[in-house]
Parts: sequence; structure tokens; C-alpha cells
Amino acid sequence: MTAPIMPGTAATPQSPHAGDPRPRRLLNKRQGRAVISVVLLALPLLVYGLFMLYPLGRVLMLSFYRWDGLGVGEWVGVNNYVKTFSDDRLLGAFLHALILIIFYAVIPLAVGLVLATLLTRAQMRGLGFFRTVVFLPQVIAMVVLAIAWRRIYAPDGLLNSLLRGIGLGALTRTWLGDFSTALIAVGLIGTWVSTGLVTVLLMSGISNIPKDYYEAATLDGAGWWRRFWHITIPGVRAEILVSLTLTVIAALKTFDLVYVTTSGGPGTSTTVPSYEVYNQAFRLGSVGTASSLAVILTLVIFAINLTINLLGERD
Repeated sequence: MTAPIMPGTAATPQSPHAGDPRPRRLLNKRQGRAVISVVLLALPLLVYGLFMLYPLGRVLMLSFYRWDGLGVGEWVGVNNYVKTFSDDRLLGAFLHALILIIFYAVIPLAVGLVLATLLTRAQMRGLGFFRTVVFLPQVIAMVVLAIAWRRIYAPDGLLNSLLRGIGLGALTRTWLGDFSTALIAVGLIGTWVSTGLVTVLLMSGISNIPKDYYEAATLDGAGWWRRFWHITIPGVRAEILVSLTLTVIAALKTFDLVYVTTSGGPGTSTTVPSYEVYNQAFRLGSVGTASSLAVILTLVIFAINLTINLLGERD
């Protein structure tokens, strides 16, 4: 028997999911993927902003204040930048950093190209050992290397003893305490450290160059220099750019090596921007000047590396 329909009660249309026991999805598949992507990116972005962008913004803000790190800061506008560009000691620090680029980047690149060519093409036993020895400075902490080299450069150290042993005692000196040799001595430590990294990077690039290129060039009468200039150099252009980028950054921001070996001395002959940031902020109590110096150093590093990469892409 059919139930009677009560007056005033209209029949409602049936939903397409009526009677379906499965729960309805709040988001479709595409929207769900978008939400998951946002959630996965949120934590890295939060960490990056908290530990990278916020400190950068804080340093930029402090560069416009005169502050000793304890009391209340005073807004001074661009005076800290004017002081940085008018202070001979601070400008000298940038000049020393540019000189260190020669020792950290240019010389290691030249030496690394020769070493990488020899170690990659040479047919001899024990190449793995030589490669490990060349790369060894990269796996030792810079502070340890600096202490070791400070002993080598000491008046009674290995270098002076070697010079006396071969009859060149007149050349002995306090290498890290002499105004004329201190910066060069520090730079040569950087050369020794960087050469291993550059050599390993270049060896990776050279090993990927097909041997057919060298064999064809040899059949055409090309000598060692022409093969090196026309095949090897273009073949490792990407590795050269990476090497220059890493070593130039290392030269400009070096701190631990200078701090341990010379502390910027004698006088100001080996002071560099990173060391001056520490000196101005924690020794002289001029946090504003240190912050302006740090901002300028960051911009210099960015500009030089951008120039290197643009020139590399153009060639």
C-alpha cells in the first residue's frame, strides 16, 4: 500500500550522491596538490626567512644607526657609509681583499689547469693518491691550517730553517710580522688551500672531454699548447666559472685565516673587510659602521660574481 502524500509537502529532487555511503571530497585532486605544495614549501620558506632574510634586513637597518651594541641606537642616516668610504683603514681592507683574489683565485686557476691536465692524462699508477693529496687542504679546518702555517712562517720555523739549510739565510725573516711580506704570506696559504678544490673541479671537466678530439688534433699536427688552448680550455669553461665563483667569494670573505695568523697586522697590512666587521662591532663598539661595512661587502661579492657569470655566458 502506497503512503499518502500530506498536503503542503513538495517532493524534493534527489541529490546525485544521495544514498552514496562514500564521504564527499572537500577538494579535487588538483586543489589537493596545490595545498600540499604550499604546506611543503611553508617550512623551508619560514626557516629561510627567519635565518637569512631577517638577519640581512636587521644588518641593513643597523647600518643607519650609531649604536655601541648596548644602549639605545641613534639614527644617523648614511653617515656610516660615508665614514666607511672616507676611512683609509676600511678602504685598505677592501684593497687587501682584492689582492687576495689573485692568490685565492687567479694563481690556483693557473696551477690547477696544469695539474688537472697532468693528473687526468698521465698514465701512471697511484693517481688516486695524488688526487687525494691535492684535495687534502679542503678537508682540514682553516683554523688548523692557519696554526700550522703560523709555525711554518715563524722565525725558527720550517721555512726559515730550509732557507738557512740551502745557504739563503739572508732571505730569512718574520714572514707574518714583516710589513712587506705579511699579506703575501697570508695569500700563499689561500693559494695552497684553493688549488686543491680548483684542481679537482677541473679534473672532472677534463675527464669528460672526448679523447677523439685530442687524437684528431694530434693527427692535424696540433702541439700540446694548441690542444690545451683550443680543446681543454673551452671544454672546462663551466668548471672554470664555478672555480672562480667559489674562490673569489672565499677571498673576499676570508676571516679565520687572518684572525689566527696576523689579526690584521702588522699595523693594518693584512686587515680585510670581514675582519674589520668583527673589529668594528666587537672591539670598537661601532655596530653601525660594522653593519655598513657588511652591507658593502655583500654588494661587492654579489657584483663581482654576477660579472664573472655574465662574462662566462657571453663567451
